[in-house]
Amino acid sequence: MRNFKFIAIVAVLATVAFGCSNKAQEKKIADLEEQVAQLKSNTSSTVKAATPEPEVKPEGPLPSFKFEEELHDFGTINEGDIAEHVFTFVNDGEAPLIISNAKGSCGCTVPEWPKEPIGVGEKGQLKVKFNSKKKPGAQSKTVTITANTYPSQTKIKIKAQVTPAPKEEEAI
Repeated sequence: MRNFKFIAIVAVLATVAFGCSNKAQEKKIADLEEQVAQLKSNTSSTVKAATPEPEVKPEGPLPSFKFEEELHDFGTINEGDIAEHVFTFVNDGEAPLIISNAKGSCGCTVPEWPKEPIGVGEKGQLKVKFNSKKKPGAQSKTVTITANTYPSQTKIKIKAQVTPAPKEEEAI
């Protein structure tokens, strides 16, 4: 919203700059600058810095992840390869585990997670696909899992060394 107001004011200033005489133009610019200053002061006094609230541990029995591994190294792969790995975990908590979301740190990392609850002591799997297209060099990606655990987010990682694809020679 703030950016829209700023863009609108700049557009008005541009219109004023090209459509009026110098004195009239200077007065309109001064008026608009004053309005911008007022908007900035109003915005800064009414908008508070967003400070995240600390996560509070829920009462009662909770589920818990226990992964066989929290980091998988694909080793060296070729640019353009799609590498997949399945992370296996156990719910070693005291209540059914429900994963509500899993998100990769970029669009090249796509997780698939179980949608049904994982009972106490049961195993589950989370598959991660990494697309190395346009990702040459050392790569390290994170998958953030949101579940009914404490803390509510758990992170697992993948990494790879991606060998760049050979450059195609341009036709002469």
